[in-house]
Amino acid sequence: MVNKKTPPSIDEWLKEAKADPSASKVGMFLVHNGIVRQTPKAKVRQGLDDGSLVKGMDFSYDAAKVEEAIAETYKMDGIYYVKVWLNEGRLEIGDDIMYVLIGGDIRPHVVAALQFLVEKIKSGCVTEIEHKA
Repeated sequence: MVNKKTPPSIDEWLKEAKADPSASKVGMFLVHNGIVRQTPKAKVRQGLDDGSLVKGMDFSYDAAKVEEAIAETYKMDGIYYVKVWLNEGRLEIGDDIMYVLIGGDIRPHVVAALQFLVEKIKSGCVTEIEHKA
């Protein structure tokens, strides 16, 4: 199993993004930070409660599929900057799963792009295996 990674600095990411040639077109940056939670996905998403709690997870991803999802996001209206970091390995409660940074012209475009990309990553690019207590 791969060891988990050290998360990036969002301050550094924002400095890089604001120095990017596309920065003059950006009116908003939005960051998503997904973390490992104790409540099982089935309970949160479908209301199925078997009484168990998550104690950690194994997390992996397909880098090529993530790059495809990023490329699709850049095709969305008003989106000029996209950066993604995904962890991997055995993660514990509170560990970072992912960071996503989206920069775009106006709030509706940026919010839509963030929602699109996170959903695309979660539904088609990653494998999450919850370990329950």
